[in-house]
Order: sequence, then structure tokens, then C-alpha cells
Amino acid sequence: MELRAPITPEDVQSKDADYLRGKLVINNLFQKNIVTYVQSHHDRILLGGVSLQGSKVSLDVPAELSAEYLLERRELGLVCLTGNVTVVIDGNTHGLQAEDIIYIGRGSRNISLEGTAEIYFTSSMCHADHPTTLIKKADADSVVIGDKKFASERTLRKYIHDQGVPSSSMAMGITTIHEGSVWNTMPCHVHERRTEAYLYFDLDENEKVIHLFGKPDQSRNFVLSNKEAVISPAWSIHTGAGTTNYKFVWSTAGENITYTDFNLVQTKNLK
Repeated sequence: MELRAPITPEDVQSKDADYLRGKLVINNLFQKNIVTYVQSHHDRILLGGVSLQGSKVSLDVPAELSAEYLLERRELGLVCLTGNVTVVIDGNTHGLQAEDIIYIGRGSRNISLEGTAEIYFTSSMCHADHPTTLIKKADADSVVIGDKKFASERTLRKYIHDQGVPSSSMAMGITTIHEGSVWNTMPCHVHERRTEAYLYFDLDENEKVIHLFGKPDQSRNFVLSNKEAVISPAWSIHTGAGTTNYKFVWSTAGENITYTDFNLVQTKNLK
């Protein structure tokens, strides 16, 4: 498991692009039949992934967590990005297809994945027990938001949230940018009470997303490719525009799981 130290607003303004990418961008999660973990000290959010190619893997606990098993003191949301995967949790079997998400509760000891699929997951600290629950794509809380006029029309699907599948300290969903639109999360916002991570996917290998981060009046950017993730500290904006449409998984870790718990930033005030 790779550990990432926290970053400050002053770092964003004073450090070079390579330093900032090393703190906030993750580009190596999807290795063939090998589970990869990255933990940020921002709200101790843990990100992971694997490219399953007709194989079986287990979600074992990294030594750095000093736990008997991965979810001894954590909860986890797991996304099947593409393909099909069978998830077995303490002997209980769940089948996931593209854009299904399963919430796995604290205390789940043995977790295995088998199939041919791209798998992404995030995990946060947990202080209450909630039942493991599979949410199919068709059953997610879905709404079309944004405006074609502003190139921001998109479908938002909430899976793990305060009015859906409950959790202790995480929320998770998937947003699909409609054809002809490119912006996500615009107007943008900041979360003072939680860290958020985006995983961009379903993006052609020849296309990019320009991801904006930093304080609203002192923004910087990353140029990101398909299946790259980016961590957004609580004080940072998190928004972007692609050279074409795409999808992204959003997930949060922190003290508040209410979806609408954010501070809006007026577009005219971005710098």
C-alpha cells in the first residue's frame, strides 16, 4: 500500500506539478490480477483497484493499517466499472455488472473477487455497523442535472448516501456526462467536512480531462487520462472539463455523509 501525506493550500501555490501529482493523482490502480491500495492522510481515505482478467483475488489488509482484516475498523464501497465480477463476502455471493456498486460493512472479514472486470473501491473509517448491500445501476437514485447551454448536462446516480444505502462516513456515486457536454460539478463547490475523490473512466485513450483543484480563487489544474483518480482535500474545489464526454466515480470520506453538505462557489468568482 502506498501512503500519501496531506497537502496544504500553500503547497498548491508553491510546489511544482510533479510534486502535486505525487500527492493527489493516482494512475496505477488497475494492475492485472493484483490489488493496489493508496491511502491519503486526508480523512484517511483509502482507494484501491484491480484489473481482473479471469482470475480471483482477495481484499487482504495492508500491513500499514495494523488491523487483523481490512474492514475491522472500516467500511468500503466497491464499483464494477466494466465486465462482470462475483464478490464473495464471508460466504455470501453477490454478482455485479458494469456500474453496479456494493457497500460492504464494517466487520466483513473475508472478501474475494472473481471474474473479468475492472474494479475500483474506496474505504473510510467506520464507527457504526451497516448491512452489506448491493445496489444495481438501475436501482440507484438517478437524476439529470446541468444544462446543455453550459455544456454540463449529466446524469447523477447516487448509490451510498444519506437518503439511500446508509454508511458511517462515506458517500459514493457515478456521474455520466452526456454527449455534447464536457463539464462536471459546475458550478463547483468545496466540502469543509470531508475529502472527495474522483475516478475518471470510460474516456477514450486519445482524450483528456482538465481537472481543476485548489482554493477557489487560486486554482490549478491536472491533465488526466482514463482511469486516473484524483484526491480533493476538504478545502479544495474539484471540477473539470473533458475534450469529450466521460464518466466518473465520486466518493467522499469524512464527518458528514449528507450529499448536499457543501459550500457552493459562484463561477464568476473562480480564478
